Amino acid sequence: MAQALREAARGLGRTAPNPPVGCVIVSGGEVVGRGFHPRAGEPHAEVFALRGAGERARGGAAYVTLEPCSHFGRTPPCADALIAAGIARVVVAALDPNPRVAGRGVERLRAAGIEVTVGVQEPEAVRQQAGFRSLVTRGRPWVVYKYAMTLDGKVAAVGEGSGAVTSAQSRARVMQWRNELDAIAVGIGTVLSDDPALTTRGIKDGRDPRPVIFDRQARTPVTARALRPGTIIVTSPGAETTHLEEVGAVIVRAEALPDALGELRELDLSSLLLEGGPRLASSLFAECLVDEVRTFIAPKLLGAGLPPLNNAAYSMTDARALRDVQLEALGPDLLVTGLLNDIPRLEVPGALGER
Repeated sequence: MAQALREAARGLGRTAPNPPVGCVIVSGGEVVGRGFHPRAGEPHAEVFALRGAGERARGGAAYVTLEPCSHFGRTPPCADALIAAGIARVVVAALDPNPRVAGRGVERLRAAGIEVTVGVQEPEAVRQQAGFRSLVTRGRPWVVYKYAMTLDGKVAAVGEGSGAVTSAQSRARVMQWRNELDAIAVGIGTVLSDDPALTTRGIKDGRDPRPVIFDRQARTPVTARALRPGTIIVTSPGAETTHLEEVGAVIVRAEALPDALGELRELDLSSLLLEGGPRLASSLFAECLVDEVRTFIAPKLLGAGLPPLNNAAYSMTDARALRDVQLEALGPDLLVTGLLNDIPRLEVPGALGER
């Protein structure tokens, strides 16, 4: 299953609105086929793995990170493909929260006489599929707030534009995240002060996330480096946007932030890397729309400066605690990650669990 999860990771940032899925076929104690879902509309991971295994799949075991689908969508059901290939055992990491599947894939396999085990490395799989799970159950992308701050909690000096807070190792990790998440969001303040390109650099075969600029008054300059065909501008219903549409921007009009995130779902965006300044982050945080936090802490002291959030909290009882916290050293920096909202998941009933 660990190998299947690594396969699935190859599709991160490329499969929306579908999930990233990996599959490994084992026969006689040997991996004979492997595959991942590369993008929506193309075959699923199980199909690629079965193609690689060929006749060796018969009587073997399939390890798949998400329950095989049991319905016809853009592609035929993967459960049927596993049955036709003569697979004897299927090991599933996590059940599919999509109501069209939701346990039916497992039931279909068992009805065909295949031994099925569910829940192997489920937490890792669920976290990898956070964007897809948010999309199908909540109708909005999974929002990851990334920021870097000094040891005394400052993200920038007062009046300062761009300026690296963290080390090269930490900045490289951010490029990896940009490559793996569907979109990257900033506010108009960041665009006007820093003019970021919002691209992925230094990643082999990397791709750029889709830029999303929250700009209620449509003040984004047509010369902004983040503005390119397909850039999404989230603005108020009455804003004049002709100049932005003329250069290929996609306009999303919404009164409230929850509505804006719902509109991003319609654009097949399942995950959003929030890199904006304190104002945008604070607005999303106040609406409980920040799902995950990834914070770099650099061993520096700045003194006066801007905090990552400007929401008022009057006591520690107002603080929101992260769950599933993980710590990692990156060069001189400390990376702290954790969840503010639970990742939607489907409970594994006893009838669907391990046998």
